[in-house]
Amino acid sequence: MIRPVNFSFNAETAGNNAFQIKNDEANVQGKALNEFDQFVSMLRSNGVDVIVIDDTPEPNTPDSIFPNNWVSFHDDGTVLLYPMYAPNRRAERKEHVIEKLNEHFIIKNKIDLSYNESSKLFLEGTGSMVLDRDNRIAFACLSPRTDQKVLDEFCRKMNYKAVVFHSVDENGQAIYHTNVMMCVGDKFVVICLDSIREAKEKKNVISAIEKTGKEIIDISYDQLNHFAGNMLQVENNKAEKLLVMSTQAFLSLSGDQVKKLNGYNRIIHAPLTTIEVNGGGSARCMMAEIHLPVLS
Repeated sequence: MIRPVNFSFNAETAGNNAFQIKNDEANVQGKALNEFDQFVSMLRSNGVDVIVIDDTPEPNTPDSIFPNNWVSFHDDGTVLLYPMYAPNRRAERKEHVIEKLNEHFIIKNKIDLSYNESSKLFLEGTGSMVLDRDNRIAFACLSPRTDQKVLDEFCRKMNYKAVVFHSVDENGQAIYHTNVMMCVGDKFVVICLDSIREAKEKKNVISAIEKTGKEIIDISYDQLNHFAGNMLQVENNKAEKLLVMSTQAFLSLSGDQVKKLNGYNRIIHAPLTTIEVNGGGSARCMMAEIHLPVLS
């Protein structure tokens, strides 16, 4: 997780992120930092191993709090770097982050897809893709930030199969990242099926999930707008599965949905309102989960 130093509303990303809300909120950085620190504290108090790396003041990276878009870590020792839509987000690929992880984990291979930026082709990591790592499936809704060509390159190099579809909000605008409408756990999938308007695509997505044996937990547009799709399943130091989300996401869930999800993993949550309003992302976006082999 990247501790922010210049968090703010990013005008370069707002054009295709309808979850960002331009406002006159004062002391956004201070409020976001407080939310970040409380979130990290909540994770650690539940036994989650969190590596916090401080962002640098220069270059200015207002969205650095969302590292899962520019980097992903895999159990074969591979680190992937991704092409980013907004020019000021490309500067988030800071070498000191990878150097810090080298102290704790084995990095055997680095694949850099960022060269696609020169062709204006983008794939923003595990924002653009929701990975079923057990079954090697990459779910992806196409958008200005998620290009089929780069997705196919990822799948070739990492031996994944792509399940591609289009997802839109209530106004018909493309949902900018797959991970705001979908979360894949070990035995369940949270997804806003209403956002997949094309019947054949919806059927294909449902079929791909059902073949894995995972239960589909469908969420509404209202729940999606409260970031209920933006969850991440993690494992703590007692090998306990936890489902991490924001408090507003949790409060949007029905009693039946909470019961189902708690049956698979314990839910933990923290308030992230300033980050959600200004950044257009939530709990899942703030965590770049590490699957690298651990240094002995």
